[in-house]
Amino acid sequence: MGILYDDDVVIIRQSEKEGDPSVITVNCPDKTGLGCDLCRIILFFGLSIVRGDVSTDGKWCYLVFWVVGKSTTRWGLLKKRLVEACPSCSSASGLSYYRAESQPPRPPDVFLLKLSCHDRKGLLHDVTSVLCELELAIKKVKVSTTPDGSVIDLFFITDTRELLHTNKRKEDTFDHLKAVMGNTMLSCEIEMVGPEITACSAECSFLPAAITENILPLEIPDELPSSLTSTSVSVNMDNSLSPGHTLVQIVCQDHKGLLYDIMRTLKDYNIQISYGRFSTNRGRACDIDLFLTQTDGKKIVDPSKQKALSSRLEMELVRPLRVATVSRGPDTELLVANPVELSGKGRPLVFHDITLSLKMLHTCIFSVLIHLLNKLRKSWQFLPFSVNN
Repeated sequence: MGILYDDDVVIIRQSEKEGDPSVITVNCPDKTGLGCDLCRIILFFGLSIVRGDVSTDGKWCYLVFWVVGKSTTRWGLLKKRLVEACPSCSSASGLSYYRAESQPPRPPDVFLLKLSCHDRKGLLHDVTSVLCELELAIKKVKVSTTPDGSVIDLFFITDTRELLHTNKRKEDTFDHLKAVMGNTMLSCEIEMVGPEITACSAECSFLPAAITENILPLEIPDELPSSLTSTSVSVNMDNSLSPGHTLVQIVCQDHKGLLYDIMRTLKDYNIQISYGRFSTNRGRACDIDLFLTQTDGKKIVDPSKQKALSSRLEMELVRPLRVATVSRGPDTELLVANPVELSGKGRPLVFHDITLSLKMLHTCIFSVLIHLLNKLRKSWQFLPFSVNN
């Protein structure tokens, strides 16, 4: 085997004609959950996967994603982030010819971005868009509006580029925020905070049980609209078609982040994909075939494990996000919950997409506070928005 360089690990072939998909090819050592990590990055860059092929021999994998998205995609930065997510070649052989195996990464530094400004419709989304563009990941948010129309926004963020401790990076962030906020900005401060600050509000403990049980049911509720019922999702398992793998066949309607939702669920169950194929048709119906094994390399033969996995996949595909509304007198509280991976990472761009939707609906956001909620043997990000038209 020859030397493998970064340019060989991830190859991106951009589409030559508008509307045609671009092709991302990944060739690297395998690890459980790699597909989830790659799909998460692709989703974070605002791209949709319309077709995918995955194959591995247990040590080395080859993945191809056909993606569509906006014309402003930063392909060079996307490639860099995908390469960073791939295991080093030394994990598949005794030769360190790609990059040396490092120690497990330490938790990223958390910074507090404190914004004071005059309120206006769509302000929160505009700020969120700037942070996403700068690769500043939002961990927690606290937004409050004062009676005089001023807003104090507290963003607990981490920096993908790990440069926010430098004055240049802080000034760059300030300049981007000032450009979009203009004279509405009153002040902007960025400071590093210790783990005790973020930990003190890490888990939500005061949300009423009736609300969380309604928004996070164990089973698919009967009252879902007909367009979002279990009949729109089919998950079948078969152990007879392969001597060494369990075949999972999924038929469902497409939605944003569909392949990520599947990969995330399999990652949380420590399930390895040996071969997989994903495709969508013009009617936005999706067909997914996955040949799976457990961490021991064997089929999934235990009926209880089969039922647990198929039920979880069905739930995640029917309701990738949990949404509910609660009346609070003159205001309405919009409650949104999304699953958090065992690694602690939540679904990309949820906060961005919610604020965009509310901006398009000309709906004012009076307060937001992101919580971490442990329920149903897993973690959820819980986002209550207090809104008013």
